[in-house]
Amino acid sequence: MAKMPGPIRLMLITAVVATLAAAGGAALLVNILERKQEARNPFYRVVELTDETEDPAVWGKNFPQQYDGYRRTVDQIRTRFGGSEAVPRTPTQADPRSLVAQSRLEEDPRLKIIWAGYAFAVDFREERGHAYMLEDQTYTQRQIIAQQPGTCLHCHASVYVAYKKLGDGDLFRGFEKINQMSYAEARQLVKHPVACIDCHDPETMQVRVTRPAFLEGLRVWKAGQGVENYDVNTMATRQEMRTYVCAQCHVEYYFQGPERRLVYPWARGLRADDILAYYEEIGFSDWTHADTGAPVLKAQHPEFEMWNQGIHARSGVACADCHMPYRRVGGLKITDHHVRSPVLNIQRACQTCHRWSEAELKARVETIQEKTFELRNLAMDALIELIRDLKAARAAGVGEAKLSAARAFQRRAQFLLDFVEAENSTGFHAPQEAARILAHSINYSRKGQMALRDQSP
Repeated sequence: MAKMPGPIRLMLITAVVATLAAAGGAALLVNILERKQEARNPFYRVVELTDETEDPAVWGKNFPQQYDGYRRTVDQIRTRFGGSEAVPRTPTQADPRSLVAQSRLEEDPRLKIIWAGYAFAVDFREERGHAYMLEDQTYTQRQIIAQQPGTCLHCHASVYVAYKKLGDGDLFRGFEKINQMSYAEARQLVKHPVACIDCHDPETMQVRVTRPAFLEGLRVWKAGQGVENYDVNTMATRQEMRTYVCAQCHVEYYFQGPERRLVYPWARGLRADDILAYYEEIGFSDWTHADTGAPVLKAQHPEFEMWNQGIHARSGVACADCHMPYRRVGGLKITDHHVRSPVLNIQRACQTCHRWSEAELKARVETIQEKTFELRNLAMDALIELIRDLKAARAAGVGEAKLSAARAFQRRAQFLLDFVEAENSTGFHAPQEAARILAHSINYSRKGQMALRDQSP
């Protein structure tokens, strides 16, 4: 067979290469057009959503990717300093749960001494994912001990529709009515943990704030900064809203007056000292300590307040950027609704901004948490010593003046310690602020002991 001349062979090769290149280019263009079309139509309206569609499964028909992430908050994965692990239990008629989170009281019995006389000394467990927020509150032993009010549903249930219905369309009126109900009565009005409608407008899908206590609290805080009549839903930026929708519930709070109105104590500011000063001004206490007689405070979960003191807040990083980072699904960029610790999702939660290995970033987080946890333990030991000294002094008949002075120090030390203890980042949201707060807690505990040792009459 005759050998094909070189020029002809070169022409054939060129033609084949050109054909393959053209085919590849066409395929690329088709792919780009498909992705653009996907991006142009971010969702398909399978069902109509209204301002009364509270079932997240219905929303999931239009937003299956987001709903899939939402459902994954049932995960129970423990990080080194947080998260929950599944602990089996035998279901009962009163509590049908077959799995619960581990008991924090068993992990650290000092908490029972600190919360003596309060419901938290009876039942306090590690927080589980959003999927469990309503179930775990419904069956906690604290419900039996404290007879909690309907106010608690504000942050543990999809309560937006219930507020609107009970208030005949007025969100705040419904909020006020549910606050005054018993928990058992109010619990019958809700069906789901926090759901799509609590954070999204069903028409535009834009994030929104629906919690009355946060709307009021933010207005008060902004007024203190010189911004009057602040309306978060019309005045906040989109990036701010990616924090505010989370901050609706991840905050410190108290129940005000016999109507048990939920109030966020931000009139003086968001720092722990500001909140403590506010409580001192109004004379509020959560309970009287069983061992010392001190009127003490229980901090809740002040993630928003602590985050505000840290570098991420200062840099404009929102809660959702780390706990619900964007991810690509075909041509779409969606927010991951599998809300979880960034430590479990370092690649998308952290490496978008920080160009180091996963191992290095995890080590940095845990180094901060180790140091915070060490300080937390020192502060807790100091407080335990003050409580024991106060208990002994009380039994020995020490004068009321010394007891009152020491009790005042216990109140301050205990609240500041609990502010860091109840905040779920173990110091990571604001490391220097957490260290400062714990240092003041230790100082107050020692001052309390010195007050009892004072030799003056």
